[in-house]
Amino acid sequence: MKSRIDSIFEWIDGDLDAVVILNSIKPHVDKTFFYVTGLTKGEFENCGLVIYPDNTAEMCVSKLESESASKSDIPMKVMEDRDDLDEWLEEKLSGEEKIGVNASELTYKGFKKIEDSTDAEIIDISDAVVEARNRKDDKEIEILDKAGDIASRVAEEITEHIEEGMKEYEVAAELSYLMRKKGATGDAFETISASGPNSAEPHYTSGERELQKGDLLVLDFGALYKRYRSDITRTYIIGEASDRQKKMYKTVLKAQEAALDKLEPDVEGSEVHNAAKEVIDSTEFEGKFIHGLGHSIGLSTHDGSGLSPNVDIKLEPGMVFTVEPGIYISGLGGVRIEDDIVITEEGYEMLTDADKKMKIL
Repeated sequence: MKSRIDSIFEWIDGDLDAVVILNSIKPHVDKTFFYVTGLTKGEFENCGLVIYPDNTAEMCVSKLESESASKSDIPMKVMEDRDDLDEWLEEKLSGEEKIGVNASELTYKGFKKIEDSTDAEIIDISDAVVEARNRKDDKEIEILDKAGDIASRVAEEITEHIEEGMKEYEVAAELSYLMRKKGATGDAFETISASGPNSAEPHYTSGERELQKGDLLVLDFGALYKRYRSDITRTYIIGEASDRQKKMYKTVLKAQEAALDKLEPDVEGSEVHNAAKEVIDSTEFEGKFIHGLGHSIGLSTHDGSGLSPNVDIKLEPGMVFTVEPGIYISGLGGVRIEDDIVITEEGYEMLTDADKKMKIL
């Protein structure tokens, strides 16, 4: 806990007396609450956390969450009713001159609650939160590695359950079931099971389309494990592959390999993206890679940063990203290959390791 609080304050410009993390109703529950407390169970709606520059913290939780909250070493007040949260905020913020809030994950109603409880100047420190959460500690990497292993094993095992005529949503259901059987607490995000022309839509989810011979099948999914998330994509071909589909797959795999070769500390994230883009744009598929190469991942699927020309970031040990080049052709379909990696002192390590050889099912 203390090192994570210290990491947040390290990235804050200027002096603050405290930082308030205030949750509302799901999905507006600030994941920084769990980053600091380390709690893996409970919802913690309408609960609060105050952290201080001396690396201490206090939280205010409902009776419903008190048993879960007791698993943390952070002192807590248990609310009798919701008015207790207002009184607790007034008590903790009384006399403070400058406090921070994570505006990126704070509702307007939550902001007003904080504003009404103090005369202090309120500062948005959400950029500092992103910087802190971007650099995972050993415990976080251990959990992410487990989440990646669950997804990797399912990416390989799912081939035994796919057959022509299945509906996309049936494949998505199988993925969820298999991940749960291997220890996941849920899906990291809404699974993408995209077949045929639907696979040309990067953020398609799943539907009633039946798998047909000659389809590209893009499966993009991840395991939720102790609140952390993995994110893997593998592309399969149903029945038989055309020469063009084979070229698409080979090109995307080569693009990912080029990007992985660039991964090491002090490299700009945009350089990694460009390495993959140059491979794709040197082929007949120029211009068909239409998104950033990857995103940071942790407590959130998109954890605040990314590998993209539009993101100014230099790689450091402990940063975790997806690496996911793709080619998308309207009317035909898409190919995407995605893995999770962590930057190390020497370069990088894979957190997902499912086989990437093209599979015709």
